[in-house]
Amino acid sequence: MLILTCPNCGLAVEETELAPGGEAHLKRFGPGSDDADFEAYLFQRDNPRGIHFERWRHAHGCGKWFMAARDTATLEVFGTYSAQTTEPPADIIAKIQEKRPDWSLP
Repeated sequence: MLILTCPNCGLAVEETELAPGGEAHLKRFGPGSDDADFEAYLFQRDNPRGIHFERWRHAHGCGKWFMAARDTATLEVFGTYSAQTTEPPADIIAKIQEKRPDWSLP
């Protein structure tokens, strides 16, 4: 079972207490963007086997959103961090590269 630590309230919880929010760090396109950009934002998602950055909400707890870095093949969690972060924190990137030296940020 996937266990994530909510960085907002500090609780380590099972995925049944969380609501998934999809891929993290997407570039959102607003008014004035072309149809192709908006379509890509709505429907085109990466679904890698391996390292993935995701959004989660602590639905049965504090109710706040946060981000998680994990390996989709092994369920290994590299860390969680605030949803207001625009890119993965350096310490989480370092932790991933320590265990997966061949990985680089996409």
